[in-house]
Amino acid sequence: MTNPKLEADYVTRAGHRLEALRVLLARGAHADVMREAQEIIELCLKALLRASGVTVPQIHDVGAIIVAEAGRLPATARPHAHRMAEISKALRKDREIAFYGSEDLIPSEFYTRTDADRAFADAEWVLEQVARIVLPRT
Repeated sequence: MTNPKLEADYVTRAGHRLEALRVLLARGAHADVMREAQEIIELCLKALLRASGVTVPQIHDVGAIIVAEAGRLPATARPHAHRMAEISKALRKDREIAFYGSEDLIPSEFYTRTDADRAFADAEWVLEQVARIVLPRT
């Protein structure tokens, strides 16, 4: 049994984060856009899985589960399962590096406006897809 209020909360909070992402993008904080976009996608995909009755593991990238459980997703989400998984996987790779960097990689120097624009667009798209499914349930 799932709690539709929790799923809606995930999506609502993802929407708040998307608005914060607009500010980060406008300020040229490209590395922060990458990190926050990943978190938006994670919240949305976990909401989608929960709404579909799928147990959600405590991992950051649930894209493979979205694909594996595509048959349990609402019909409107099924055609987008692979794209959602690809987006989740791509941004998961950037999660830690965008936040912490490394001795030879400074996040603020590494990520470009193009990277940030793509991450923003992907986060916005995933949020739109999932919100259509999850928010009407409340």
